[in-house]
Amino acid sequence: MIILKSKREIDAMDRAGDLLASCHREIAKRIKPGVTTLEIDAFVETYLRKHGATPEQKGYHGYPFATCASVNDVICHGFPNKTKLKQGDIVTIDMVVNLDGWLADSAWSYAVGAISEEARHLLEVTHKSLYLAIEKAVIGNRIGDISHAIQEYAESEGLSVVREFIGHGIGREMHEDPQVPHFGEAGKGPLLKEGMVITIEPMLNTGSHYVKIDEDGWTARTFDGSLSAQYEHTIAITKEGPRILTAQE
Repeated sequence: MIILKSKREIDAMDRAGDLLASCHREIAKRIKPGVTTLEIDAFVETYLRKHGATPEQKGYHGYPFATCASVNDVICHGFPNKTKLKQGDIVTIDMVVNLDGWLADSAWSYAVGAISEEARHLLEVTHKSLYLAIEKAVIGNRIGDISHAIQEYAESEGLSVVREFIGHGIGREMHEDPQVPHFGEAGKGPLLKEGMVITIEPMLNTGSHYVKIDEDGWTARTFDGSLSAQYEHTIAITKEGPRILTAQE
């Protein structure tokens, strides 16, 4: 069942999103060679709790961290660890913020120092695909219009779209209906209505779209060892158009 939110409820989610966005701005200052993702994770948890919020994914089905930290060939759900980031890495930091019972979800990919042209292209295309999809998040369109916009652009740029992990509705729960794939046919899927709040979170690879899972049961990697990136916003469907609740600008 898709739960429509009132303007008051969307405003509450927007406050969670503003805090999440401010946290990502702080992370951007800290991503550099020599830093560990475990240090970033500790910073995030302290920052959120200092501002009266909690990291929603910590403890979710036993997940032990405040963030997911996915480096290079890790697609998503990577465990923060003590390995130092090095020049040329790319890393995605994903988090869900709970502020006063309302959630916001956003992932962002970061370059660690100077990166290769292949990695730069991946980051640019993944970022642009998110915003092309957001343009389709309007009343009267369908989920498939969002999905198709991502797949069409990504594949035109020589990248593949991960199938196994998708966007979703969000509100008081991390995962609500509807599901939001990042591939598919335009004009298909649930109708977008005022009050829907969803995540759009394309994960693109430089190689194939196939995935393998590490023994920890969480960490998802590209099957062929290619690079992967992800950008994600929480979006409300409104009469005025898509409202980005996690905007960093």
